[in-house]
Amino acid sequence: MKNARANAAKDLYKQLRRLTWEELWGKLVTDFNNADQVSRSQNAGLVRAVGVVFSESGPQSRLNEVASWLRSLLKDSDEKIRRYAMAALPKIGTGSADEEALIELLLKSNPPEREKKYVARALDKIGGKATLELAEELPAQTALKVKASMAREESPSGILLNEVVPVFSGLRIHLRCRRGLESFVRQEMQASPQAGRLFEFKDSRPGLVELVPRCAFTLSDLLSLRCFATLALVLGTIPKPDAREIAEMITASPVRGLFKKLTQGAIRYRLEFPSLGHQRGLVRDIANRAYAMCPDILNDARSAPWAVEVHPHGRHFTVELRPRLSPDPRFSYRRLDVPAASHPPLAACMARLAEDSGRDVVWDPFCGSGLELIERGLLGGVVKLLGSDQSAAAIDISKSNLAASGLRVKTDFFHGDFRNAGVAPNSISQIITNPPMGRRVPIPNLAGLIGDLFQTAARVLQPGGVLVFANPLSTRLSDLRLKLDIRQRIDLGGFDVHLERYIKIHR
Repeated sequence: MKNARANAAKDLYKQLRRLTWEELWGKLVTDFNNADQVSRSQNAGLVRAVGVVFSESGPQSRLNEVASWLRSLLKDSDEKIRRYAMAALPKIGTGSADEEALIELLLKSNPPEREKKYVARALDKIGGKATLELAEELPAQTALKVKASMAREESPSGILLNEVVPVFSGLRIHLRCRRGLESFVRQEMQASPQAGRLFEFKDSRPGLVELVPRCAFTLSDLLSLRCFATLALVLGTIPKPDAREIAEMITASPVRGLFKKLTQGAIRYRLEFPSLGHQRGLVRDIANRAYAMCPDILNDARSAPWAVEVHPHGRHFTVELRPRLSPDPRFSYRRLDVPAASHPPLAACMARLAEDSGRDVVWDPFCGSGLELIERGLLGGVVKLLGSDQSAAAIDISKSNLAASGLRVKTDFFHGDFRNAGVAPNSISQIITNPPMGRRVPIPNLAGLIGDLFQTAARVLQPGGVLVFANPLSTRLSDLRLKLDIRQRIDLGGFDVHLERYIKIHR
C-alpha cells in the first residue's frame, strides 16, 4: 500500500513536471491552496514540480511570491508537503527570509529526526551566518557546507603559483600524463637546466612520472614543463582508503602549511577518488572528520582551487594535493577549439619529438586548432609555420590561437585538402600532425588518407626532414624514402595509437 502511494506520487510529479510555469501557478496552485487536507496531501507532488519548473523557466518578478508560498508550506500539517517545500526553496535562489523560516521550523516545532535531516539539507544550500550560529543543532556536514559556501562568495580562492612550496620530509611530486608519454615527461625534465637543478627523477610507471624536490621550488617551476597533463604534491601513502587516515593527512601540520602558503583566500578543496567512483559516503566521512580537526580547511565540491585525490599506487594508495588549474596557464593561448582537437601536452610531446634543426619550416596538414604548430614554435628554431585544414572554422581558430600565443614567426594557412595545398617538393623540414582518427571524426577511407599523408610527406620533406604524427593504424609504410625512426604506443583517451617519427632519407 505504501509503495502504491509512493508510485502514485511519482507519477503525478512526472505529469506536472511537463506543464508550463503558467499552467502550474495560474490554476493548480490556487486549487491546491483551496483544497482540503486530504486532497492537498494527495497532490503534494505539485510543490516539488513548482520548485523545479520555476527554477528552469519561472519569471524573476514572481520570485518573492513563490518563495512566500513555499515558506507557508513549511508549517503544513502534512510531512511530505513540508519536505517538498524544504527541497524546493533552495532551487529558486532564496534569501535570508527562507533561512529564518527553516531555522524557526527546526527550533520551535522540534521536528522528528527524519525531518531535521531535510531541514539540514535545505540549509546546506541556502544557510548563512544564522545557520552557523546553530552549528550544535545541525549535522557537521551542514556547518561545513554553509561555511564553504560563504567562503566561496566572500573570499574567492586562488592558487599562488609563484610562492615557494614549503618542502617537508618525504614530499614527492606526481606528474600524470597519457599512458605512453612518460619518457617524454622525463626527458623534458632532464633536458631543462632549471628543472634538472630543482627536481630529481624518482620513478616512472604507466601514466605517471614521480619526482623528488632537490631544494625549494614553486608551482611555476613545475609548470615550465609542458609534456605532463596534471601535477600533484604527494601528501602520503596509505594501505587502503580509510576516512580517519585521510582526514589526518589532509589536516597534518605540513599540509596545513602547504595550503596556507599556496592559497589566496579561503582554503577549499574537492575530495576525489578518480579510479574508485564517487564514494559519496566515504567523502562525507572524510570531509566531516577533517573539518572537525581543522575548521579552516573546507571541503567544497564547487569551484574549489584544490583537489585532494586518492589514487591506487602499486599495493597502496597515495593521497595527493592537486592544483585545479583551469584554464591551464601553460596553454593560455588555447582560446578556441575544434571537435576532437589534440590534447595540449600531447602536442607538446610531438613538438619535442620533432626536435630542432635551427631553421625549420613546419607544416601541419590537419592543423585543427593549431596546437602542434604553436608548441613547435614555442620551442624555437622555426622560420615558418604552415597550416592546412578542410574546415574554414579550424583555420580561423588556428589563426586566433596562434595570435594569442605571442609567437613572432612567419605563418601561412591553406583552407582545403592537404593534398592540394601546393606545398613545393623538398621545401619542408618538419611535418607534425595529429590526423583525424576515424573514431572521433568519421573518415570514409582512413587507410587511404594515411597512405596519402605518407606519399605527400615523402615528396615535400627535405632530405633529413621528419614526419611526426599519431598513427591510428597498424599499417606499415611502403614508401622507401621515409624511414621509421621512433614508434611509441600511447593512449588517446579510450583507444591506442602509435606516436611515430619518420626521417626522409637521401635518395
